[in-house]
Amino acid sequence: MTTTGSLDRSVTDPIGLITDLVADAKSELGSETIRTVVTAVAGGRAKSRNLAKFLATRPAALTDGRSPAPRAVGDLLIALRRAGASAISPPVRADCGKGLRSLQRQGQDWYCSVCIKETTECAACGNTRRVTFRDRKGLPRCSMCPDHDDRDPATVVHTVINTIAPGADPDVVAEALRRSAPHRPHYRQRVVWALEENPRLLTGEAHLAPHRAILRFIDLLHEAGVAGIVRPSCPRCHRVVRIDKPLDGQRVCRNCIAKFRIEECVRCGARREPATRDEQGRPLCPNCLVTDPANAEVCIGCKERRRVHTRTAEGPLCLNCCPLPVLVCSICGLTAPGNHSKLTGLPRCRGCFQRQARCTTCGRVRGIHSGTADAPVCGPCTKPDAELWHPCPTCGQAERLRSPGPCRRCTLKQRLHELLADDSGSIPPKSQALNDALAKTERVGTAMRWLAGGIVSTVLSDLGSGHRPLTHEALDELPAGKVVEHLRNVLVATGTLPQRDEQMVRLERHVNDLVTSHATAEGRKFCTGTRPGISCDGSAAGAAATTSRTPSSPSSASICGQPSISSTGSRSRA
Repeated sequence: MTTTGSLDRSVTDPIGLITDLVADAKSELGSETIRTVVTAVAGGRAKSRNLAKFLATRPAALTDGRSPAPRAVGDLLIALRRAGASAISPPVRADCGKGLRSLQRQGQDWYCSVCIKETTECAACGNTRRVTFRDRKGLPRCSMCPDHDDRDPATVVHTVINTIAPGADPDVVAEALRRSAPHRPHYRQRVVWALEENPRLLTGEAHLAPHRAILRFIDLLHEAGVAGIVRPSCPRCHRVVRIDKPLDGQRVCRNCIAKFRIEECVRCGARREPATRDEQGRPLCPNCLVTDPANAEVCIGCKERRRVHTRTAEGPLCLNCCPLPVLVCSICGLTAPGNHSKLTGLPRCRGCFQRQARCTTCGRVRGIHSGTADAPVCGPCTKPDAELWHPCPTCGQAERLRSPGPCRRCTLKQRLHELLADDSGSIPPKSQALNDALAKTERVGTAMRWLAGGIVSTVLSDLGSGHRPLTHEALDELPAGKVVEHLRNVLVATGTLPQRDEQMVRLERHVNDLVTSHATAEGRKFCTGTRPGISCDGSAAGAAATTSRTPSSPSSASICGQPSISSTGSRSRA
């Protein structure tokens, strides 16, 4: 019976949940053996969670072996049976009900290799039989009518290449053909048939290749220096990169596939290729996947539960504990820890990654992506890709927008208007200078983080709405601290508040606090306790004050941090 706790555990501890469910099925294996088998079959985080969720919903699949079920369930049943768990049922055929030792699927149901074979008319003999082969044209054939080709595939493909580049080394061609599909001779035969039918695949039209091995074969020929062989470019972005993803009858690069699969994330609204889907099948972007608290794990370095940055053989590492490779930065030229830029592919140290500077191309202060330390270039000027840098819907500037909405500067302006506007919705004239100065700041991220502080946003909101007067005295009423002092300096620098001598104000405040503390009996008692017989005003407290004292007498001690003073007001000698 499924419980809410089991479903929650399928997210937090899927391996442990599967191990317990297998042990509850009266398996003869020990817990450690079961856990080892489950870990080997369950795979990564998403696969193990889906497997645990299915078994928590239907634990009877461990004893009856019935489909429909995910492929991982069948693999787990077979692995447990091989480990000696006789109480665990093998996967059961959907049609005849017999147990399986190997697994094939059709949809969500399990079939054996015999039952799953297609039955149709043979293209050679015309009899209706199970399909065993496909000829060079892709037509079905039975086991009695294979498509024989007694020619040597290496000789045939060398003849095709000689029509393009005469003088090609036959040994080089034969080795490249073998390495293109090393363990599948019949697949190599299909590659030869496709090249024989369309030799233009070798001269730049390989995006139309019916088999992926053709692309590998072309790369090997190009690396071997065979003349006339042209590596294909992506038909969508026209870059000469790896293209092995089928799309609309062509083979495109991974980047174009990602753009084709763009959907709107149901959590943040970003339009990206989904990294996963939630329980309702709705898309989630990669950022929402990795920042989900349920996906945080205990870092083996700091022992804190954090977002996983890198997985090692020993366990996961967070961003702070993950060591960066030492590279020669392409911008500043220093040898320091860093990574390769996603825009340029060149190494960039951590300092240049975090530093902002004025772009020598557009003149705006942004993050550095290329150029040099003396002539930095921002991201939009480095790679003006319309798919990467989208225009802000408010100001029209090209920004890397990760979610629908305004850019960071427009977001800063909206936030300032929310804080400084009065009841009528307009910013008062006395706060306009502050609004203009913060809205035009070059470091937008720093201003946004400053406004995110609780006391800063609260004070600015009170000043803008008129609930707190815009004076130095109103700020003096707040708890003293660096945040309030920095806010005061910002208001003074923008002309919102007049200048005043803060050192003198602090001195006056200190004197007032000192006098106030001495006005009470406890304050006077504390002060006279530091030097018996002398009051805080320097007068004699008794006849004993005028008597002589030895150098070791307490009279040499200071009173309230001041030099010793006699009853007559003159300084006493040690």
